[in-house]
Amino acid sequence: MTQAVRARLIGGLIPSLAIVTALLIGGVIIWASGPRIDGPWFGIWFVVEAYQALIEGAFGSRAATIDTVLRMVPYVFTGLAVMVGFRGGMFNIGAEGQLAVGALASAWVGFTVTSLPLVIHLPLVLLTGCLAGAIWGGIAGLLKARTGAHEVITTIMLNYVGGQLAAYLLNGVLRDRSPLNVIAQTPKVAETARLPDLVPGLHSGVILVIGVAVLVWFVLWKTTTGFELRMVGINPDAASYAGVNVVRRMTWAMGVSGMLAGLAGAVQVAGVNYRSTLGFNVGYGFDSIAIALLGRNTVSGVVLSSILFAALRTGATKLQFRTQISTDIISVIQALVLLMIAADQIIRWIYRIGPAQTEADPVAASTAPVADSESGR
Repeated sequence: MTQAVRARLIGGLIPSLAIVTALLIGGVIIWASGPRIDGPWFGIWFVVEAYQALIEGAFGSRAATIDTVLRMVPYVFTGLAVMVGFRGGMFNIGAEGQLAVGALASAWVGFTVTSLPLVIHLPLVLLTGCLAGAIWGGIAGLLKARTGAHEVITTIMLNYVGGQLAAYLLNGVLRDRSPLNVIAQTPKVAETARLPDLVPGLHSGVILVIGVAVLVWFVLWKTTTGFELRMVGINPDAASYAGVNVVRRMTWAMGVSGMLAGLAGAVQVAGVNYRSTLGFNVGYGFDSIAIALLGRNTVSGVVLSSILFAALRTGATKLQFRTQISTDIISVIQALVLLMIAADQIIRWIYRIGPAQTEADPVAASTAPVADSESGR
């Protein structure tokens, strides 16, 4: 077995081992919360029942499966958003704010414009969300490229700015003035601004997210733009010496990252909530960081990680109902997965896997083996 093939196999194995390890540690926590040695099989059966309830809650019925898929869609969009930032050498923590701004802008177009047919109105709503998110993300990219301002700081701050801006508008000019409304939310968008259903309860945003994932893969690994972006992410100085416009690529990366997060908000408005409500999508943007890392910053990895996170969130309710364990255990498991991925030396030590090859860039080092396999080389 060649060194390159071995590196690819290990690169794909570590996320799987991280998930298994996190579930095992989560199982210990569940065991400690249950009857322990007084239960069947010294309490081990209680853990088995808990995870069985989790799986049934996520995929045990048609309604549960649809709910899991619906939760997966924004996870894929925001996971791809963070992934694009990583590939450009930037850590986009601002997907939460970009999603909120995109949702707010798309909802505004959705309920204020009422005279357009669906074939024009719906794309306009989605494009507005994309544009709002791209502007919000592009600000951080431009500041990074022009002034060196660290994108972690600027995106965190923009999260707060976006959240407070949304709160101000939803409690002010964009608030639903219906006498029955008592919360901060916009009016419902027009029927022509809503995504059609593929089957009852499942909107066509599923097709859109698949198309966007394929497009992101193609751009990143099959175009000059994607090659330049990845070059900037690995070594901006070398990229500049090779003639790449680093300022443009950094701004472009964060703009596209924000656009994808904004599209997530727009799809939630057009396909699920039909309005923008204060805090209605809290968590998607932050979970997307773990999703991108777990997916090793590859498109296929992000999609699979999104399915996992969506299943955990959907199945948590049934787990709580059957075992009386708080759904917060899911957050613990997700945090453990992130810990194992971020510090993969733990996994390498537990399972006696050799050390990773040293790379100049930590993001590139953790993703290069899988990235090469995804690009087909």
